[in-house]
Amino acid sequence: MDIQQFQEELLSKAQDAKFEEAEFYYEKSNSFQVKIFEGEIDSYETSEEAGVGFRGLYNGSMGYAYTEKIDEDSISFLIESAKANADVLDEDDGTDIFEGSEHYSEHSRYSEELAAVSIPDKIEFIKEVEKKTLAYDSRITSLNYCMIQDFTEERVLANNKGLSLQGKTNGLIIFVSAVAKDGEEMKTGAGVRLTRDFNSLNAEEIAKEAAEEALSKLGETSIPSRKYPVIMRHDASASLLAAFTPIFSAEEAQKEQSLLKDKVGEGIGAETFSIVDDPFHPEALLGKNFDGEGVATEKTMIISNGTLKTLLHNRKTAKKDGVSSTGHASKASYKSTLSVAPDNLYIAPGEESQEELIAAMEEGVLITELSGLHSGTSTISGDFSVAASGFYIKDGKISSPVKQMTIAGNFFDYMNGIESVGADLKFVPGGYGSPSVKVKALSVTVD
Repeated sequence: MDIQQFQEELLSKAQDAKFEEAEFYYEKSNSFQVKIFEGEIDSYETSEEAGVGFRGLYNGSMGYAYTEKIDEDSISFLIESAKANADVLDEDDGTDIFEGSEHYSEHSRYSEELAAVSIPDKIEFIKEVEKKTLAYDSRITSLNYCMIQDFTEERVLANNKGLSLQGKTNGLIIFVSAVAKDGEEMKTGAGVRLTRDFNSLNAEEIAKEAAEEALSKLGETSIPSRKYPVIMRHDASASLLAAFTPIFSAEEAQKEQSLLKDKVGEGIGAETFSIVDDPFHPEALLGKNFDGEGVATEKTMIISNGTLKTLLHNRKTAKKDGVSSTGHASKASYKSTLSVAPDNLYIAPGEESQEELIAAMEEGVLITELSGLHSGTSTISGDFSVAASGFYIKDGKISSPVKQMTIAGNFFDYMNGIESVGADLKFVPGGYGSPSVKVKALSVTVD
């Protein structure tokens, strides 16, 4: 049974089974990953996952079910499971099936050219990256990782109200982690690329980025523990933003889990600070034309010059707050119920280069990497205390790498404390992006 036939039969039989409303959601993902070690394939993985999620309104309650099997028996299973699921709900939660938006973007998130690149060509390229990284400097002794990964995702959403949508996306990720050694000191540095354009990749550039990052950390020194002005490099800033993304969810606010509840229209950050969610940003790999309910997605200004313009909504949270959905209904997979999540969330770039931000700083710290974000952050209070790597800045220049640090602060204070925003916007895997940002002060403790 093909997926189109399965969809039609499921929706038809759901109606026969007295579902007032019914929705079909199909998702298929393929991925390929190769790790290289000393010129040879260290690991080679391919995976494929596909399944159907069914959602239906039965006796006033919404029931859910899912299956990996696309056959006749699964149709009955989905219908009966969703019925049973709906029966255990005590009352109508206000959720219904969406009829569709007036307009959907035709922006493509899929590259036919990337899909046509052969696996041998990808393997040859990542071998070249490893070779050039190891040859870059005699102090580069090995690589922790040298990996290339690509993915393709397809989605289909249809319902008994006449809505029928489909979308497809793909992308390629390269991650290289180089090890630099000088005497007894050993440091690592990474190079990362996200792209849909295989021909734009340059093995020498990626090798240089990873090697230089590792080499730059050699010769670390200590600095006094106290509050410093801080520049958060683009990747560190994106990681911190990702950790605190739940505060922008209307779902979390309605559960009293976000201090941004009832703050729309108020100033919550510096005037230099804006946050955007854009499903169509060309430098990000994620994003889609419709969300998990079938609402059309669009570029959304969340914070504009420090003022909170909106929280992220699905239709349920929007109805509760008396606003429109922002198109952020999320399904983590076909197995999942609906929640709220961004597509490509990023801090809007300014005009200064990272070098200009550094040059304007008399004394401070450049943070290049954060770790321990899962355990070291509280999205409810906004407090964070996380391990960090970086450099001491003196008289507008990078003076030296700093020994392992811990930086601490509060994210709500952090947003208000942003003094300058760089132009070097970059995205990290997962759909989060940021330029480098200069923050008035954070507590820095050197181990």
